[in-house]
Amino acid sequence: MNSTEIKKLQEEYTKDIIAWRRHLHQYPEISFEEQETTKYLAGELDKLGIPYVINPEKNTGIVAWIEGPKKGKTIMLRADIDALTVDEQTGYDFASKHDGKMHACGHDAHMAILLGAAKMLKTLQDKIQGKVFLVFQPAEESGEGAKYMKQFGTWFEETDSVFGAHIWIDLPVGKISVEAGERMAAALEIGIDIEGQGGHGAQPHLTVDATVVASAIVMNLQTIVSRHFSPLDSVVLTIGKMTSGTRYNVISGSARLEGTARYFKHAIGDDLKQTMTHMVNETAAAYGAKAKVTFRQMVPPTINDPASSELAHRVGAELVGEDNVVLMEKTMAGEDSAYYLEEKPGCFAFFGIANPDIDAVHSHHSNFFKIDERALPIGSAMYAQYALQWLEEHAE
Repeated sequence: MNSTEIKKLQEEYTKDIIAWRRHLHQYPEISFEEQETTKYLAGELDKLGIPYVINPEKNTGIVAWIEGPKKGKTIMLRADIDALTVDEQTGYDFASKHDGKMHACGHDAHMAILLGAAKMLKTLQDKIQGKVFLVFQPAEESGEGAKYMKQFGTWFEETDSVFGAHIWIDLPVGKISVEAGERMAAALEIGIDIEGQGGHGAQPHLTVDATVVASAIVMNLQTIVSRHFSPLDSVVLTIGKMTSGTRYNVISGSARLEGTARYFKHAIGDDLKQTMTHMVNETAAAYGAKAKVTFRQMVPPTINDPASSELAHRVGAELVGEDNVVLMEKTMAGEDSAYYLEEKPGCFAFFGIANPDIDAVHSHHSNFFKIDERALPIGSAMYAQYALQWLEEHAE
């Protein structure tokens, strides 16, 4: 489908899209607490005349839909809606009004992008050859939102393909990345509880020092990546938190370690869990302590379907030019859109937002995180044009 009409709407709706983002930026809500955000999105969908349902389990999360005059396939467009517990220091005049909370990952932009795409698709409803679901998903940051929305109603069963995206600080504004294959890593949450024997700091021989055991475990775990796995495999193992002890002269009898692992291949994840459990238990036993390891699979790897990525490349080239559809190294960050892509073919894109001239250089999750808003209408156009073209090319 020719992109001329979408390009025209992209320009026409730019002010609306930026206004949506700036409003949403001021009222961040964390995972599964996005009830007011959901109400706002519902109100904007009402103005656009787009039907929707709100997930009643937690009163957060929306599935909206637009159907064309012709029967056909169904595609889902998705945006996440939750924020982070971060103190904003951007200096924006539309900065967060909620202390200690911030849209520091860009989900405010994602919502605005999808609202923009919704407005474009509603305007061009007679061109839709099938049905488009618009999913505003909560709780991406906790890795729980995709499962929560998939279990709501029958929309996911009805969906034939999916498309989502993330604004990305590693790409200059105006660039997009849509390549096939591994794009974002699986994320594993790790908990390790260590049981030793506490006592007086002056009598270590009568204790089993849980702090020492925990420290030994941290050091030993580092060899899993460097000596157990092939250097050609992408694996990260980070212990980010250690809790042990209550007083300077008391030897701790218990400790807890918390961390994360990232990888792309399911077999590596299975191996990692088995090897970690063995190493933790054996290290603890060597010191006369006991340990228990727990894992929570936050997200699987995000893997793009080749045919969907090929279409996204064509759409992107038509919208922003072939030179602006660029290759980007896969990232060890995780994304729960992976749960949709595990079951349905689709593509997860990246939209560049970096611009040093306006200090849009800080990493995601930073309290200084800024974006170049010129990326937003590009994103909306990409969502809308991809949906229209996918449905046209898969028309029955």
